Amino acid sequence: MDRVCAVFGGSRGIGRAVAQLMAQKGYRLAIVARNLEVARATAAELGRDHLAFSCDVAKERDVQNTFEDIEKHLGPVNFLVNAAGINRDSLLVRTKTEDMISQLHTNLLGSMLTCKVATKSMIQKQGGSIVNIGSIIGLKGNAGQTVYSASKGGLVGFSRALAKEVARKKIRVNVVAPGFVHTDMTKDLKEEQLKKNIPLGRFGEPIDVAHAVVFLLESPYITGHVLVVDGGLQLVI
Repeated sequence: MDRVCAVFGGSRGIGRAVAQLMAQKGYRLAIVARNLEVARATAAELGRDHLAFSCDVAKERDVQNTFEDIEKHLGPVNFLVNAAGINRDSLLVRTKTEDMISQLHTNLLGSMLTCKVATKSMIQKQGGSIVNIGSIIGLKGNAGQTVYSASKGGLVGFSRALAKEVARKKIRVNVVAPGFVHTDMTKDLKEEQLKKNIPLGRFGEPIDVAHAVVFLLESPYITGHVLVVDGGLQLVI
């Protein structure tokens, strides 16, 4: 059986690192992003067996069409990574409603929709593995990130419930919760100040998280788990 992995948010950051690692391990990759040209550039770097697709994860028809296109060109998706995400940091009283909606739609609803479509196919094929990218903020909370925290905390609850629903169908669902990692989301943070509170003394790199994602994707007896990858940050906050 072909090992086909769809990486939503696979054109940059953690998703891109996951795609690179999966390609090295012989998976066929569907790199999915809103910006098709960026996704194509990433897919081209990985090799000719990998393809790019454009999708707005907050739109169910878009998600459905994307999975149909992936299956047509690569085969059924039996591995899924949800790495698409946005943040609009602000105190709650200053947060615009549209910014609340956009974060919840991309970070939570988007993963729910991709999982909904993917699990239908995985049930028919009698197996599959899903990893959703959460955040340490979704577990611990953080001032100025109430909505982002809600979206990532909701993703944990959703993933664990789904893991229970589909376990008998040989489908596993897990979460990786990164701490501070060098991505576009963290480029404006005060790194020197923040890393003083990280026991390992540094921000993570996308590849640090990618190794955890691939571990959970390939671990046949782990489901419903939240794997924190934060350099020990959860020990001090």
